[in-house]
Amino acid sequence: MTLVHETSNELSRTPTTLTAAEYLVLERAAETKNEYIHGEMHPMTGASRKHNLIATNILASLHFQLRRQPCEVYPSDMRVKVEVTELITYPDISIICGEPCFDDSHKDTLLNPTVLVEVLSPPTAAYDRGDKFENYRQLPSLQEYLLVAQDKMHVEQYCRQPAHTWLFTEFKRASEYFALHSIHCELTLADIYEKVTFDQPRLLNGQAHQEA
Repeated sequence: MTLVHETSNELSRTPTTLTAAEYLVLERAAETKNEYIHGEMHPMTGASRKHNLIATNILASLHFQLRRQPCEVYPSDMRVKVEVTELITYPDISIICGEPCFDDSHKDTLLNPTVLVEVLSPPTAAYDRGDKFENYRQLPSLQEYLLVAQDKMHVEQYCRQPAHTWLFTEFKRASEYFALHSIHCELTLADIYEKVTFDQPRLLNGQAHQEA
């Protein structure tokens, strides 16, 4: 990983391993978002129109439902830190019910989310389901994890169960709704995908073919 350091008004690139505290100092001064993994900063790409629509729809619904509850709903500017693994990242949506705990006095790096939501993108879908979720599972506070597709109507819900297990459920139809029991909320797929349109498969030799 290459990091950018400013020296005498010039940018020089120096590969280095950072502590989490050093990362936060650099990140707070950075113009773009970077994830912290194993002592390195990894740039995060921007979001598509569909990604933003989906994230905003979910955020708006949860904010409305929780507005009189002792809960807070954060968009993707709130960092989350997994203390055991020291992953620091930016979930698309973070919800905390109860007293939020932060990494330091800046109160911009949350330690105890109740629910995390990621909107899937092709370059990061495998990571969000795999290594990132493995890290998230080390958060004692985390009760539910949502993965939301943007290329089709599809939501994956993971709910913490006893004995270090997670219950997986998926939803694919606009008429479906599901409960987020840990925060006493409900979401419908129709609301999640409001104003989101999907590419129609074109026909090749009489068979449907989805564009990549």
